[in-house]
Formats: sequence, C-alpha cells, structure tokens
Amino acid sequence: MQRRHALGAAVTGLATAGCACTTTAASAASPFTVAPPSVPIAGSAEVFPVRRIYCIGRNYAAHAREMGSDPTREPPFFFQKPSDAVQFVAIGKTTDHPYPPLTKNYHYELELVAALHKGGRNVPVEKALDLVYGYAVGLDMTRRDLQRGMGDQKKPWEIGKSFDRSAPIGPIHRVAQVGHFTAGAITLKVNGQVKQDANLNQMIWSVAEQIAQLSQAFELMPGDIIFSGTPENVGPVVAGDLMEGSIAGLPLLSVKVVAG
Repeated sequence: MQRRHALGAAVTGLATAGCACTTTAASAASPFTVAPPSVPIAGSAEVFPVRRIYCIGRNYAAHAREMGSDPTREPPFFFQKPSDAVQFVAIGKTTDHPYPPLTKNYHYELELVAALHKGGRNVPVEKALDLVYGYAVGLDMTRRDLQRGMGDQKKPWEIGKSFDRSAPIGPIHRVAQVGHFTAGAITLKVNGQVKQDANLNQMIWSVAEQIAQLSQAFELMPGDIIFSGTPENVGPVVAGDLMEGSIAGLPLLSVKVVAG
C-alpha cells in the first residue's frame, strides 16, 4: 500500500514537473535560434506574426468543377501549410520564387488572404469579420502531380501543398485602410496573359463563413491567416515565368519562377 501511494506521488510529481517545464520553455535557453515567420504590415514598421496558415479547397464553383467536384453538394474543407511557408513579396518589386523539387507540374492558385488579430471558438458568422485585422494577396502554390498522386492513393497530400515557400504573400493591409472584401476582381496573369479572372463574390463560402466553419474545428488565434480559395483556370508554370496577381483594392503581387 505504501509502495502504491509512493508510485502515485511520483507520477503526480512528474506530471507537475512536466507542466512546469512546458510553462518555462519559452524563457529557457535554446541551443539555436529560430526566427518566427511574419509578414510586413503595409504603411507601418510593424510585422504581422504568422501562427497558422489555413487554406480552403475548391471555394469557387468553376474551380471545383475543373478539379472534379460538385460545388452544389460539397461542404467546405480545409488544409494547412506550415507557417514558415510564407514568402514575402514587396510592393513594386518582383520576387524570385524557386521552382521546387520533386514536381513536373507546378501550379499557381491566386487567393485573397485574411489575417486574424482575434481568436475564438464557435464564432457566429455575423461576428466573424471582427476577427480580421487585414487582407493580402497570396498564392497557394501547388505541386499538382504530387497532390493528385497522394489523392489517388487515399493518402494525405501535404507534400503537394505544404512545402518551402509555397505561400507567396504581399503585405497585410489593415481593415481600417481597405475595408472588407466581399466583391471585386481577382486576376492572375502569367507572362502578361490572363489565366485566372473572376470576382470575389463568386466564392461559395465567404471569408466570414470560412472563419465560422474553422472555429468549430479549431480554436482560432491571433496570427492565423486564411487563404480563401482560388478561381478556375489554375495551371502550370516553369522557370522563367512571371506571375502577376491582382485583387481590386490591393497592390499587385509580382513573382518570377526561377530554377530551384
């Protein structure tokens, strides 16, 4: 009986010690330094720290159809990219984007990005936009052959979506400056030729609805960003191609694919 009591006390002590270690880890010494991912805030010396990157799949009806889905029946679904997948693209500059390894079918997907400065669980749709700090133009770059290969095998397709620099993004523009985006042109050109051309009001699930849906599955937090879906006519790029993404009310995003 004494041994059992002693064992219980030891387990309790270890659990307590474990909690203490977790609590103090942030201030403890580390053998190396990891820079936290962030995106500059337009018109400010501040940066927006990126906690998580959520992405919604097939959120424009025509794109859902070109990917083999029926947009009238599918509920929204989400996936994530690592926070350090962000690649910042400055206003007025063209940023080199290395062609990634393992793929022979590398696709662009232009998207409106919402950045959150508040969090919550089970957020009602009518309150969801209160969480949004600002917006940016982003690209959800995709190794399409790897994504489809994993899908065919009924395996997770992170390798097709969640790789280095797979989320080029412009600066965050505060809601106080640009308002909320419920409509407006979203256009991508490759080498000057229009490839994607749609309107934000063609989203199946609005940004507010996406936030509400996500908050049912996750506790949203400040620093989360949401890639809100891409229009139809996604397609491949190769080294040397220039991608120019524009959303009405936000600056141009200019990215050149270079050899990896």
